[in-house]
Amino acid sequence: MAGSHSFHPPIDRETTGMKKQFVIVLVVALATLGSLAFVQAQNGQETADDPDDPAAYIGPEGQPIAFPHDRHAGDMQIDCQYCHFSVERSSSAGIPPVATCMGCHQFVSGSENPEEVARLVDFWERREAIPWNRIYRVADHVVFPHMRHISGGVECAECHGVVEEMGVIQEVNQPLTMGWCLNCHMEQGATRDCTACHY
Repeated sequence: MAGSHSFHPPIDRETTGMKKQFVIVLVVALATLGSLAFVQAQNGQETADDPDDPAAYIGPEGQPIAFPHDRHAGDMQIDCQYCHFSVERSSSAGIPPVATCMGCHQFVSGSENPEEVARLVDFWERREAIPWNRIYRVADHVVFPHMRHISGGVECAECHGVVEEMGVIQEVNQPLTMGWCLNCHMEQGATRDCTACHY
């Protein structure tokens, strides 16, 4: 058939744009729900509780040693970065090795809580790391780069609360959701590029 033309309807750019927005919202919603499910599953893990075994003992506050942040960061004014040594150069804030704690506690017996210092000494003598239970957790597909936040002037308390007033560290009421993070990024004028947190 000479001269026949196939008919192509005009592209409705508004409908195409709405479809893209719907797909993006759906993907974000599914990612958020998946993150929440993962966090809930991690929070449900059981821990050992044997007071005779310092490596297995979990105290009433959920940690193997009731480390008083208010005493160390508050009363003694020890900077967070003394213990959380890699916060300026790594995604992880870092957990101090037992040797860091013993730098002081070979001389300081901990008159207020000597039993907690005795647990610390037990770990030191056995050359074992303290099996701290993680307080903050983001989903596996998320990376929270501490060093970028510190270099951007974000204070630790903005996410972790006023630690120098907490007896034993606890998770403050932060949802750690994508929306919560994005709201902060928008308020601070920080990047919203996906690869900043998902890589």
